[in-house]
Amino acid sequence: MPARPRRSVLYMPASNPRALAKARTLAADAIIVDLEDSVAPDQKPAARVAAVEAIRAGGFGGREVVLRINGPHTPWGADDLEAAIAAAPDAILLPKVDGPGTIMVAARTMNEARAPARTRLWATIETPMAILSAGSIAATAADPDSRLEVLVMGLNDLVKETRARLTPGRPTAIAWLSMCVVAARAHGCDIIDGVYNDFNDPAGFKAECEQARDLGLDGKTLIHPNQVDVCNSTFAPTAAEIETARAIIAAFALPENSGRGAIQLDGKMVELLHADMARRTLAVAQGIEALAVRD
Repeated sequence: MPARPRRSVLYMPASNPRALAKARTLAADAIIVDLEDSVAPDQKPAARVAAVEAIRAGGFGGREVVLRINGPHTPWGADDLEAAIAAAPDAILLPKVDGPGTIMVAARTMNEARAPARTRLWATIETPMAILSAGSIAATAADPDSRLEVLVMGLNDLVKETRARLTPGRPTAIAWLSMCVVAARAHGCDIIDGVYNDFNDPAGFKAECEQARDLGLDGKTLIHPNQVDVCNSTFAPTAAEIETARAIIAAFALPENSGRGAIQLDGKMVELLHADMARRTLAVAQGIEALAVRD
């Protein structure tokens, strides 16, 4: 079965109608219509109305549409959540999730309002408490009522709160990212990396995409359309990886290999776990192909 690709996840301010129109033409796997950081306080009510209208109007093709709301601790949070439920996007992104309670309170509100089951929850991991609680946050995904499906890293806020510095290679963030990847995988969630702030530095951006991919993240959040193509190519399986995956699956399907836990292929030892990885590779490739067709 194809896996839904989440390689490139592009933030677009809800207060900018031209940006929302452009989002419908971009090759991003997902669009986050943003009511939080990119919208000034005095523009938030109008942006909320614009976001609902844009989501209801549709036209995003196969792109996943996510609405990032303001947190419940803000003056806009409750109205944002109510509007998001009415708009029925593919997902609602909750900011500054410190623990499982934030997820379950939002989910209960959605369930009581009879929000469509297809509207999922994404949780931003962007505070020290969220890092310490990553396992318990991700664990709420085991409860079908929680709707939790994706963790999103918010490194800019983490840097602010911890007083760390993000330098090339992100040595200060490796522990945070790795902890959250393990938490996400333990509980069946996808996980998306934080943004790269300098959109005029393609080499640095590509290196950070490659690092995130190698750490096991599914994709990266973006702040500029010119980051989409590099992100998509970096997080997609290569032609060689797809060919290898097909060869591994075909080899295990041979009658002489039936019931075997390990075989030799092209001079290498291959185990059943590699077959599982190969199936995942093909599922991602099929999901990317299906997304291209829907657009």
